[in-house]
Amino acid sequence: MPLVNMKPLLRHAMDNGYAVAAFNLVDYGTTKAMVAAAEELNAPVICQTSAKTIQYWSHREIVSWVRTVADDSAVPVVLHLDHCKDLAMIEACAREGWTSIMIDASSMPFDENLEVSKRVRDIAEKYGVGMEAELGQIMGVEDDMHVAEEDSVLTDPEDARVFCDALDLSAFACAVGTAHGFYKGEPKVDFDRIEAINKATRTPMALHGGTGLSDDTFAKAIARGSAKVNISTNLKHVFVDSFVQYTKDKPGDYEPLRVIDAQYKACKDLFGGFIEKFGGKDRAPAFMAQHG
Repeated sequence: MPLVNMKPLLRHAMDNGYAVAAFNLVDYGTTKAMVAAAEELNAPVICQTSAKTIQYWSHREIVSWVRTVADDSAVPVVLHLDHCKDLAMIEACAREGWTSIMIDASSMPFDENLEVSKRVRDIAEKYGVGMEAELGQIMGVEDDMHVAEEDSVLTDPEDARVFCDALDLSAFACAVGTAHGFYKGEPKVDFDRIEAINKATRTPMALHGGTGLSDDTFAKAIARGSAKVNISTNLKHVFVDSFVQYTKDKPGDYEPLRVIDAQYKACKDLFGGFIEKFGGKDRAPAFMAQHG
């Protein structure tokens, strides 16, 4: 089926107590594995792209991958631009076929962040795509953007309300104690803050920094309104480690397709595990009944 807009999908997820898994694709193989895992579980999925992935492959290539696998699929698939500060790239993605775009102006003061985000709101409306924006500073490293723990700023619920009321977002990214990358020690996720923000905004929350969180943390965050959960670092490690492990186990095998298949299967298993963990299994039919 054609790619879907993220806004109604995340609204359905929030209203029905589950979250849609969002994975940062690396290449065509990982894209194919994401959708195949979603199909096996009859679940929606979000294929995300970082700015540097787009710069490496190009808009045209990435859109062709995702459309190729989504057009032949019966489950809802979103193509989403993750953490982007470049308005020209954001508009190019919306124009070329992404069905959701994200502006990350979180390093700016509130008023400037809101002003830039409103400009992106105009782009989203122009092309009829979903939009995510961020308020607060999420610690860690994402797409070469570094935020130290001492520089992270947790999102204030009242600021969140004003921000979301002005933007009518598909997803709201905010700082609640999670971090990009692998955690050093036990993460201190502020569940009360998640609940307060969701009550104030009634906007589906995007939980960034999903790699390394416990099943209990996921469950508590989703129960409080997190409708999109991002997984990136975990995928990178499985993608590389599965290649290394295959060549270690079979040092004389230089058939590329067997190595690629080993990566594909390892990534697909990873995707399926998270989709099921976030409650996405068998959610596609109900969404399609309302929005198909």
